[in-house]
Amino acid sequence: MNKRLKEVVILIIAGLTIIISVHFWQRNKESGLQYEEIPIVFEPTIKYGIVIDSFEVVKDQIKRNEFLADILLSYNVDYSKIDLAVKMARPVFDVRRIRAGHHYSVFISTDSKQSVQYFIYEDSPTSYIVFDLRDTVHVHAGEKEVQIRMSEIEGKITSSLWNSLVENNGDPNLANELSEIYAWTIDFFGIQKGDYYRVIFEELYVDNKKIGLGNVHASLFNHMKSYHYAFYFIQDSIGDYFDENGGSLRRAFLKAPLKFKRISSKFSNSRLHPILKIRRAHHGVDYAAPTGTPVHSIGDGVIVEMKRTREGGNQLKIKHNGTYSTAYLHLSGYAKGIRVGKKVRQGELVAYVGSTGLSSGPHLDFRFYRNGNAIDPLKVESPPVNPVDPLNLESFKQLVNNYMELLLKDHDQAELEYPNVK
Repeated sequence: MNKRLKEVVILIIAGLTIIISVHFWQRNKESGLQYEEIPIVFEPTIKYGIVIDSFEVVKDQIKRNEFLADILLSYNVDYSKIDLAVKMARPVFDVRRIRAGHHYSVFISTDSKQSVQYFIYEDSPTSYIVFDLRDTVHVHAGEKEVQIRMSEIEGKITSSLWNSLVENNGDPNLANELSEIYAWTIDFFGIQKGDYYRVIFEELYVDNKKIGLGNVHASLFNHMKSYHYAFYFIQDSIGDYFDENGGSLRRAFLKAPLKFKRISSKFSNSRLHPILKIRRAHHGVDYAAPTGTPVHSIGDGVIVEMKRTREGGNQLKIKHNGTYSTAYLHLSGYAKGIRVGKKVRQGELVAYVGSTGLSSGPHLDFRFYRNGNAIDPLKVESPPVNPVDPLNLESFKQLVNNYMELLLKDHDQAELEYPNVK
């Protein structure tokens, strides 16, 4: 049912409701009856943009190796109409994308013919395709209303952030969100037992079923007795995360080139080589990870070197600016399109973890250089970028003050020495 027709149906129903109500009111008044008047209210049930009260609705799931034609034929829809529906759908949806396990609904008329009027396929938790199979076959896409509910969670780390979220009945995917927000300020490979967090965030619901997470609005993360705040603030129609004083949480470099893996070896001037069994410098950080784990550039730059050596295996080097460059060793392979001279962006996929060269197992040897000299990647400090615009600072401070009260509530101020907002 198109939007105009739906509006007409609703207006007709509303008009009938008013007429009936006036009729009973007038009759009661004439008869002299004295009792409380209860208006008759009829609320039409609308789903997928269709008033469904006059239909029999059958819900089911796509079965393995089941196609659109199989379903509609089982409801006695003519093959010619099915073929026309497939053709009409092409600009909107490729029916070959129908997948097993996805939900669908069949709207059947309640007259003696019991003919299929609509077939709705749910392409995702939020999107659906309407096959209007009435006299004039029409196909269009629709979106379900997504409800945003605010939620909050807090906890202490005992083993990992993921485990802590699960233990506190939270969504473990929030660990990924926090790692993205704090990627420039907290090394999530180094979070420790006793670290603390509190997060205020959105949960997304469709038809009262949770479908995922929205934006994190505010959070604090206590790491090694240092408090890190994050506040989501929109300026010039772009949302980003800032600390309590309006400084951007984004930095020139990410803290690590891959996510949530173990550090197997740190920067050292005298490390026992696991294969050569001799002590020598290891000017990098080894991140143990399965072969094929994505490796991302920690900053904007240009690929200046791609080679294979006996010790480092497959490796590449990225020059970020006149001062800094990074290297990625023991790779199993490179991402599509990666070549010497290519410009890459921060966070862009460049390669995959491997075990090439002198390696005792799959891992990434990540190296950081300042003016050509190797430095400890875990100790690199990078200046912030894009702070809150001074014109928006008052609005930002108000937002911070509002969320601060929620982040700090129920805590012993004497025990937790939170920094003051400047």
